[in-house]
Amino acid sequence: MSTTVIKTSDLPESFLDVHPHNLYLYCKAYAAGLRANTAQAKNRSMVSGGGKKPWAQKGGGRARAGSLRSPVFVGGGVAFGPQNNRNYDQKVNKKQKKLALYHALAELAANERLFVVENVTIESGKTKDAKAFVDSLNQRDVLVVKELIDDKTFLAFRNLQNAYLVESNELNAYLAAAYHSVVIEKAVWDKLTKES
Repeated sequence: MSTTVIKTSDLPESFLDVHPHNLYLYCKAYAAGLRANTAQAKNRSMVSGGGKKPWAQKGGGRARAGSLRSPVFVGGGVAFGPQNNRNYDQKVNKKQKKLALYHALAELAANERLFVVENVTIESGKTKDAKAFVDSLNQRDVLVVKELIDDKTFLAFRNLQNAYLVESNELNAYLAAAYHSVVIEKAVWDKLTKES
């Protein structure tokens, strides 16, 4: 497989005039979308017990109290604690998503970590062949972008720790920024640069 290193000079103009804040906003929204949203604490209405007024309203010299399940007492409910009905989603415009991806790819190209190959296919389906391909790039870890993933290539890349295989429609700015380098099939790259 012949590999071409994409440099900044090879990029379309639209890839270069992007403010990095677009990438920041996209990554922030992506990470927010991954949140489990399972944090929950019981408020005073959820805690069992506390039906009886603990002591008389007046005459004891203590502050008035209506329930031992008030947030003031140990064993009481939590005041303003987290409830798992919170929505962490953040809106990112379509145009912003595209600009974020362009900036992430431009950063890779500036550091000569963006590669274009004619075709990424491991016909044997063997992990050692996929590993040999990744090792030939001499990079720390690699995101491999294929137009359509076939079964054999999927099996070959599945167990590699330093490579992640995605289809072209799964490529996003977060993944491009998260990996040390990116390998893209020529058909996908042509489509990306044509759209810009």
